[in-house]
Amino acid sequence: MSEQADQEDRTEDPTQRRLDDAIKRGDVATSQEVNTFLMLGAFTLVLMVGAAPLARGLLTDLRGLLAHLHEVPSDPAGYLAFGRRALIAGALALAVPMGAVAMAGLVGGLVQHPLVWTTETLAAKWSRVSPMAGLKRLFGPEAWFQFGKGVIKILLVGVAAGLVLWGDRDRLEAFARLEPQGLLQATLALCLRLMGAVLAASIVVTLGDALYQRFRWRARLRMSKQELKEELKEQDGNPEVKGRLRQIRMQRVKKRMMAAVPGASVIVTNPTHYAVALRYEAGMAAPVCVAKGVDALAFRIREVAREHGVPVVENPPLARALHATVEIDAAVPPEHYRAVAEVIGYVMRLRRRH
Repeated sequence: MSEQADQEDRTEDPTQRRLDDAIKRGDVATSQEVNTFLMLGAFTLVLMVGAAPLARGLLTDLRGLLAHLHEVPSDPAGYLAFGRRALIAGALALAVPMGAVAMAGLVGGLVQHPLVWTTETLAAKWSRVSPMAGLKRLFGPEAWFQFGKGVIKILLVGVAAGLVLWGDRDRLEAFARLEPQGLLQATLALCLRLMGAVLAASIVVTLGDALYQRFRWRARLRMSKQELKEELKEQDGNPEVKGRLRQIRMQRVKKRMMAAVPGASVIVTNPTHYAVALRYEAGMAAPVCVAKGVDALAFRIREVAREHGVPVVENPPLARALHATVEIDAAVPPEHYRAVAEVIGYVMRLRRRH
């Protein structure tokens, strides 16, 4: 009951991080039907393309062995050597189709999920030997799905093979009267048609099982709302820590701005809500904002400016515009050049009078 309740609480789709962690553990969505389909297709392709040359090569090797059969010593060592040569000839003939089938099985796994190296799947787990877990596997939803899939696959493959054989029912009787070479060719052609029909019938089962395994894998990795919150907190960091870091950064910025205010050329104010400190020296392309703030910070900027004799000029539209568009240690944008030049020119004229 606890497992069922826990599964019911998992209503959120898994995040990409959870999916990646599952893949690293070796928990991947795998459909054996995909591997079977590709292996069967590879074997059919080998039969279609390489059956004749492989058969000729095997025939040549066996013919050579049988032609020298009288030279084989009639003792255990001779019989063993002869059997070894026959097995090697058969193994060489089967190496290509078996290699193609094995490669197709590997490709089937790579198509469904990336290559994973892990030892976690080899670890001992109680669920693998638990009688209750075994009963759940035997009579659970997954077992019923596999049973239904097997029945459907047998029906589809049986119908496809039956249609092919029914279409050739008249020619099957003539197989008994064919020469060995003609019989082999006719049998190969019939086998290829059967394999093609089986592959065509297996496509439906293969696609359905692949989609089901993918859905079941994602459903098994669903997350509860609490798990989702904890993961987002781990990714984004603790909000309290982030708030504290943001506060420390703001304090450092304020200290740096207050230290730069005495070297400013002018303070443009709202006059009460906004304050922007500009510094301009001969040779500079444009004035630079060294400090800005609103309300209490603006008041503090004005106080420091008055303490160090920095001119304070009231220009509400310019103060609001500069505060919104200019960052600290950034130059004034071109659209404010004229207004800022008038303010700085005014300040310079006052200095010359004094």
